[in-house]
Amino acid sequence: MRTNMNLLFYLKKRSTYKNGPVTIYLRFTIDGRRAETSTGKTCDPNRWNTQAGRAAGSKEETRVLNAYLDKLQSRAQELHQLMTSGEETVTAETIKNRFIGKAFQSRTLVAIFEDHNAKMKSLIGKEFERSTLQRYETCLMHVKDFMQLNYDVSDIPVSKINFAFIVDFEYYLRSVRNCGNNSAIKYIKNLGKIVRICLGNGWLIVDPYLDYKPKQNAVHRAVLTKEELSRIKEKKFSMERVATVRDMFVFSCYTGLAYVDVCKLKRSELIKGTDGNLWIYTSRKKTYILSRIPVLPAALAIIKAYENHPQCVVKDTLLPMMSNQKLNAYLKEIADLCDIRKSLTFHIARHTFATTITLNNGVPIESVSKMMGHTSIKTTQIYAKVLDHKIGSDMQKIIGIVD
Repeated sequence: MRTNMNLLFYLKKRSTYKNGPVTIYLRFTIDGRRAETSTGKTCDPNRWNTQAGRAAGSKEETRVLNAYLDKLQSRAQELHQLMTSGEETVTAETIKNRFIGKAFQSRTLVAIFEDHNAKMKSLIGKEFERSTLQRYETCLMHVKDFMQLNYDVSDIPVSKINFAFIVDFEYYLRSVRNCGNNSAIKYIKNLGKIVRICLGNGWLIVDPYLDYKPKQNAVHRAVLTKEELSRIKEKKFSMERVATVRDMFVFSCYTGLAYVDVCKLKRSELIKGTDGNLWIYTSRKKTYILSRIPVLPAALAIIKAYENHPQCVVKDTLLPMMSNQKLNAYLKEIADLCDIRKSLTFHIARHTFATTITLNNGVPIESVSKMMGHTSIKTTQIYAKVLDHKIGSDMQKIIGIVD
C-alpha cells in the first residue's frame, strides 16, 4: 500500500541544556505517527536553520554536515520506496527500525548480485576469467536500469522476482537496450544464476524460470575450407612477424586449442603417448577439463621450428605467442594476402579443427569432444558444421544402391 512519508531534521535539546552543540535528530512521520532517531551529528543552535532543517553558513564544516544530512535523507526516501514496492508494512516505527538496522533486512536482488560479483572478482585467475566477471557486471547494470525504468526503484526484494519480472526484463533488453536474441538470452541466463543462489538459500520459494523457455538462435560459425587452409600454409610472407602469426594460427587449426590455451602451453605438456607418438596433455583454461590431443605432422613441424625461439626458451613455452589483439590484426592482413573473403580471427582456427580437420575426415564426434576439452558433446555439435564436400562424399556411397 502506498504511503506518504515526511522527514524532518531538528535539534533536540535536553531539559538541562545551557549552551553548546546539540544533537541533530531525524523524525519520520507517516499517517500522523512519528518515530525519531539520532543522526550522530551535532550543531550549535545559533548556526541551525529550523525552516530548512540544515546548518546555516558557507564554511567547509557546514557544507560537509549538510551533505551528510542530504545523504541520510536520500537513504530514508529510497528505503521507503523499497519497502512500499515490496508490499511491506510501512509505518514510522518500521521504517526507522530498518533505517538504523534494527529490523530484519529482507534480501534484495542488487545486494545479492553485488555479493556474487565481488566473490567472482576474488576468484579471477583461479576459477573465473575477467571476461566472465564483465558479463555479470554488465548484466547487473542492465538489471538496475530496468528496475529504475519499470519500477522507479534502485533495488527490489528477491521475493518480488517472478515470471513477469523475467519476461519484462527480456523485453527491456530487446527494446530499450536493443540486444539481439542471443545477447538477451545470455543476460537472462546470468540473472538466472543469481536466482538459483536465492532458491538454494531459501530466499526465494518459487522458481520464476519454471515456465520460461528461451531459445537461442543457431549461430553461423565461420571455418576455413581445406583449400583456404592450404593457401595460408603455403603462402610466403616477407615479414617475419606475419609469418609467425600464420604459424600460430595454423598450429591451432591442427590442435583445436583456443588462444589462451596456446599461450600457456608448456614444453612439459608435450608427452609421448602409449602409441609411441607425441601428444599434447593440457587443461583448458576455460573449463579446467583435460585435453589429450595427438600431435599431427603439421603441428609438430611448427613446434620444432620454434623450439629455440628466445621467448619460448625464457618462458618454457612451446610457441612465441603475442596479444590476441595483435594476432587478429595480422590475421586480417593474412586473409587479404591469401584472397580469403572471411573475417579471419584466431578462434576460427578452433572451428576449423572441429570441422575441416576432424569431423569432415571421419573422426567421431566423441573423440573431437575429448580433444577440444568440452564437458558435453552438445557443445561440440555447435562447432560440427558439415561441409558440402563431406555431404557429397557420403552421398556418392549410395549411388547405384537407391533408385
